[in-house]
Amino acid sequence: MTELVVRRLLIDLAQPMAQHWCGGDAFRTALFNALSMSFPMGEQFFIDSVRDGHKSMPPEQHARYASEVRGFIGQEATHRRIHGLFNSHLEQRGLRNLWAQSIEKQRKQFEGLDPRHALAVTAANEHFTAVLAEWLLGHPDMLEGSEERLQTLWLWHSAEEAEHKNTAFDIYQALGGDHRWRIVWFRRTTLMFVLDVTRQTVHNLHRDGSLYRPSTWASAWRTLMGPAGLVRHTWRPWKAYLRRDFHPSQQASALSGEWLQRNRSHFTLVGERG
Repeated sequence: MTELVVRRLLIDLAQPMAQHWCGGDAFRTALFNALSMSFPMGEQFFIDSVRDGHKSMPPEQHARYASEVRGFIGQEATHRRIHGLFNSHLEQRGLRNLWAQSIEKQRKQFEGLDPRHALAVTAANEHFTAVLAEWLLGHPDMLEGSEERLQTLWLWHSAEEAEHKNTAFDIYQALGGDHRWRIVWFRRTTLMFVLDVTRQTVHNLHRDGSLYRPSTWASAWRTLMGPAGLVRHTWRPWKAYLRRDFHPSQQASALSGEWLQRNRSHFTLVGERG
């Protein structure tokens, strides 16, 4: 079981941010913006799938997971709200959220199905976000030059994604979800994730006029394939999910706890007094 707490992030997202807020880098800004645009709808899907899976458990299991599920839902609901505020600035710049439309179409496919299917998709996505989180926590210089409040937003979100990476997977397993369907949905989810993040990032770059600049694609290469690159550092942990004996807890997440411990001044615990 995982002990999860809900945190209230102490940053101000009401103030506008620069067009290329990520250190003046057009590609990294467009990529992080794309990820943020997926979160409100995506987090709601994760909340619904975990809640539905939890409801379908027999009483003994339901009681066992009740506290963890409450923490998971609280954390994801907070991410959804915070990124909704972040995304409002993107909407004001005329960026169209193509990814949210894709998620809504996918969500409708699961209506009336066994809840384990949606849980398998959620577990796959939680694996992606945990892997991405560990990469970002290990390479915070990817946010170098950004405002402190925005660096805090992304590193806090990363820390909590690593913290609750087991929940959907464990509920799927507890409900008797098998390895074959876990991998079927993992492969499908990987394809959709890559297509959606690419399409949204390209759209963002095209909208702000940066798509055809050589500097944009030089940054794309460094960010994805360079020595600290996202693809270079995440493909092995991504692939680990295919193992029959895989469990999310097998992958490192020490950086999450370390960041949360060092940055207590940036958040309060929900329900905490004083």
